[in-house]
Amino acid sequence: MQLEISGHGVEVTPALRDYATEKLQRVERHFDHLTNVHVVLGLEKLTHKVEATINSTQKQIHAEAEASDMYAAIDLLTDKLDSQIRKHKEKLTDHHRAEAQARKTGT
Repeated sequence: MQLEISGHGVEVTPALRDYATEKLQRVERHFDHLTNVHVVLGLEKLTHKVEATINSTQKQIHAEAEASDMYAAIDLLTDKLDSQIRKHKEKLTDHHRAEAQARKTGT
């Protein structure tokens, strides 16, 4: 997985970069087919905003999160991405495979 972290009006410190990288590893743990992740850290007045776009082999997933703290915003973002990835993975699995094989064998 290739990870790009940039800041929009915010300097991306090594601590922020490490924290975001560590949290996004959790998303990669659920789905192996991620190719590129682009994260933008921003500040709008008093609100810290984080948005990410994940490119996988089948789909592009986008999420945004806002909080009063940048670390909290990153946590919210990873929760949203994690749920979207799990939902996408559920759609890819065939839940009726056992039924189809039972019909083929006649049992």
